[in-house]
Amino acid sequence: MAAGLALVGAADAGTEAGARTDGAARTDGAARTEGDARADEARAIEGLIGTGDFREALSRCAKAYAMPLGRLCMAFTGSQAESEELVQETLLAAFDAFPQYRAEGSVRAWLFGIARRLCGRHTELRARREARLRLVHDTRPRPDASELAVERERAERARAALSRLKPSEREAVVLRFEADLSFKEVAIACGIDEAAARKRVSRALSRLRAELGEE
Repeated sequence: MAAGLALVGAADAGTEAGARTDGAARTDGAARTEGDARADEARAIEGLIGTGDFREALSRCAKAYAMPLGRLCMAFTGSQAESEELVQETLLAAFDAFPQYRAEGSVRAWLFGIARRLCGRHTELRARREARLRLVHDTRPRPDASELAVERERAERARAALSRLKPSEREAVVLRFEADLSFKEVAIACGIDEAAARKRVSRALSRLRAELGEE
């Protein structure tokens, strides 16, 4: 999951570069087609919101964005059940906010901004609740690292590294790589300008690389 955020590297160039040219062109074409379809869907949803057809807009939002919203919430919470609940809360909050939507950026970035705020509030409340429970009595079994699978161990290390980031940096890097938002969309979701969004993501990646590289 998040380990990939910190361990991103460039692919090696070699003698096969020429042979890959046609494949790369086809991949670029497919990516453009997918991007066009996504843009068309976003415009359709914005049109529905503009005309006041909020129920249909919500239905289209759920179909188009429920899965990426789920990945985002999962990255923040680490819980499938909690992420599913947060996706539902995000969509319901969006429905309530449709009358105030002004299309000042993509509808996707707007939705992820709502999810970011809900996840932040949820994780903060959960941390407080767990802290109170520990004051009474902590009966949770401690994990035995030797019994964990390699992938699970890497995910836990990465999640721990993410948790040590500043909240603003953690949100920016998760939105950028888990939600696959552009820097402009990250800026919209976080309520900052694009340059600040790039700086937050860059700082977060540097700190993740340093922490994971030390372990």
